[in-house]
Amino acid sequence: MSSPALADLFDAHAEALALLALSWRSFGGRAAFSGPVQTLACFEDNTFVRSLLEEKGKGRVLLVDGGASLRCALLGDKLGVLAVTNGWAGVVVYGAIRDAAVMRTLDLGVMALGTCPIKSEKRNSGRPGDPVQIASVTVSTGMWLYADDDGVAVSAAQVR
Repeated sequence: MSSPALADLFDAHAEALALLALSWRSFGGRAAFSGPVQTLACFEDNTFVRSLLEEKGKGRVLLVDGGASLRCALLGDKLGVLAVTNGWAGVVVYGAIRDAAVMRTLDLGVMALGTCPIKSEKRNSGRPGDPVQIASVTVSTGMWLYADDDGVAVSAAQVR
């Protein structure tokens, strides 16, 4: 599904959008993506990233609040393939990913702060579905997320 340009959305609906004003980097094969948000708060543990991506994505975007940690990756190539297989539109990681070269080949939107070759721990810790706060914006499951080379934004409801 094609996503409208973020700049165009802000031109038409600035009052409905909140910009997650950070230096996001695009890593996925899909440069622009959008969809309803599924939130996850986790720190240096991607156990719940896997369990959520094992669900049918139905065009959703997984927003992972990794606490901006760049000490380990919360998403790698195997989880990226899982996301594509299960119909996720994208994954946004407030933290690091790995396997960047493979991510570019996947039909998946992937935004993150950076990369790290070290995998995360598996402590089964995290809070799926809880509201997260990123760049002073509170994001809840069910909101809409829009991402492209210009950044990442959210809205309470879908805008076009």
